[in-house]
Amino acid sequence: MNRSLAIIALAALVLVAGCTKHSAPKPATADAGSFDPLKAFARQVFPDSVSATRVADGTPGPAYWQNRADYTIHAVLDPASNTLSADEVITYTNNSPNDLDYLWLQLDQNIYRAGSRGAAVYGVANPNATDGYVLDTVETNGAKTLYIVSDTRAQLRLAQTLKAHSKITIHIRYHYVVPGKSGGRTAHGPSKNGEIYDIAQWYPRMAVYDDLRGWDTLPYLVSEFYLDYGDVDYSVTVPSDMLVAGSGELVIPQEVLTQTEMDRLAQARLSDKPVMIRTAAEVNDPLSRPKQGGTLTWHFKMANTRDVAFGASKAFMWDAARINLPGGKAALAQSVYPVEAAKPNAWNRSTEMVKDSVENFSRRWYPFPWPNAVSVGGPVGGMEYPALVFDDMTMHDATMFWVTAHEIGHSWFPMTVGFNERRDPWMDEGFNTFIDVFESENFNHGEFGPKRDSEFSPKSAHPADGLIDLLADPKAPITLMAGDPVIEKYRHPVSYYKSAFGMVLLRDTILGPDRFDYAFHKFIRDWAFKHPSPSDFFRAMDSAGGEDLSWFWREWYFDKGTYDVAVTGVTPAKGGWQNGATITVENRDAMVFPLTLDVRFEGGRTVRVKVPVEAWMRRTGALVPLLGTKPITSVTADPDHALPDHDRANNVWNGP
Repeated sequence: MNRSLAIIALAALVLVAGCTKHSAPKPATADAGSFDPLKAFARQVFPDSVSATRVADGTPGPAYWQNRADYTIHAVLDPASNTLSADEVITYTNNSPNDLDYLWLQLDQNIYRAGSRGAAVYGVANPNATDGYVLDTVETNGAKTLYIVSDTRAQLRLAQTLKAHSKITIHIRYHYVVPGKSGGRTAHGPSKNGEIYDIAQWYPRMAVYDDLRGWDTLPYLVSEFYLDYGDVDYSVTVPSDMLVAGSGELVIPQEVLTQTEMDRLAQARLSDKPVMIRTAAEVNDPLSRPKQGGTLTWHFKMANTRDVAFGASKAFMWDAARINLPGGKAALAQSVYPVEAAKPNAWNRSTEMVKDSVENFSRRWYPFPWPNAVSVGGPVGGMEYPALVFDDMTMHDATMFWVTAHEIGHSWFPMTVGFNERRDPWMDEGFNTFIDVFESENFNHGEFGPKRDSEFSPKSAHPADGLIDLLADPKAPITLMAGDPVIEKYRHPVSYYKSAFGMVLLRDTILGPDRFDYAFHKFIRDWAFKHPSPSDFFRAMDSAGGEDLSWFWREWYFDKGTYDVAVTGVTPAKGGWQNGATITVENRDAMVFPLTLDVRFEGGRTVRVKVPVEAWMRRTGALVPLLGTKPITSVTADPDHALPDHDRANNVWNGP
């Protein structure tokens, strides 16, 4: 709206207000009369243009490319000083059509430095600040390389340009102090039998250079990550009394496990029930380790991954069970946790929950692509990495299940479908919360279902009703907001709850399960191990779902509409009730949805009527003709509370 039109509109409002005496102000939750069919059904323009890399049907185009980062890392964890030291080699492949004069690295440990930009976001000094990454050596192709560090990023200025479709080797020696419990996503903390280390963001990682922005260099402030795919070969040297649980596959297990433990692992690979690999009684037994004194090196490999993480402690119990995957394939569910966590309906059920989640997500959405799925019980209270999660060791009952399922579900979003979490948290958190809804219904015949936790409908039996206050809140961010500016009050309600419920609306109300499932499955397959944007998702669902959903994308994702329909009248057809009737349903707010009506006739017969969204395309009041031979006695709009209607008092019409 230009400035002159805004002044005219404001003057008109003042004139009306001045001529209307004793009128009550409209409540903030109601936007009555704001529905405009021309605006509602206008074409929505998506942020990213169609190109040869990303085509109009939401799939990767014939010219799609993405770069690759392979890592070889040898790390030493010293519990005496809480220091991790490592030697890292990155093989970076420039698959882009462009020559690169510089590279960007992500140095996420620098968020713990005093004066970091992340600390500035919170406005609170970190009393346990560290020096972040200390880079001892940085070389490219064997030569010392000029670099600058800017907060949580480092720019490597290359002596020779990295040509398109060529590779470069980056060699970095570094060390850092592992943050304590204040570390958030990575930390160490005490347990009854020893310190537990949840180690993540533990090696310099390549920033992403893509077709949308070139180098994506958003600093690490609060929100999560955006990473390229590759193979990671890593080893971790620790005191011999510690166990290490890591992303990927343990290589040469006989070097770090006893024969008894290897035999139990072999048994677990054939068992649908958890098998104890290391019992509570063995935690402090020196014979549970293949070596007493000195160190052991745990070697892991993980293929086609965007990251790896690991947990380490001498306090770990350990159990495992087979995961049954589509096509007769199998993987291994594993849990490590301290003895005090092994309580009924707590960590003694962790592997059961991991196994069930991976099996159901694989069956329903996309097969789990890695050999192990691991849950680590320790100081970090819910954080995801590829095929490995850190969960709070004090969790139990429903919270234990909901957090376990949610965190392991991130192995699909964003670990397999590689979303940009920092810019689009609603995609990884919302899509993951959406698939969690089904897992809550499935696990042990719905033992912890339906999903009603801090991530999804925490205060309402009907998820649609639980969103009404958020939709009406003028300070709430739009769904497409990047993660860092969103305050904690809105983080779960918007990125998790609203986004997930948008998927529920798409599946149950807008497209229907058959069309939605086909389109969403295709989207996952098309973008597995790639980098889709929001525009790619919207186009994919439009194209494969067979609808122009501009009216939905606009208000649910790009804008902040509210929803209210009212059944305003029922008129018998010409010639009387025996010829049927017309029901009028007004759409009073900016949002519009397909609608269900329950219509009751004289004598008690009830019919359910589906009203398509096009009923409001040319008018604010939909006219719904209905055949019948008896008078209509009542009409109820949205009888199942499937839609976020903020005024249900006008949803019911009762005849005289």
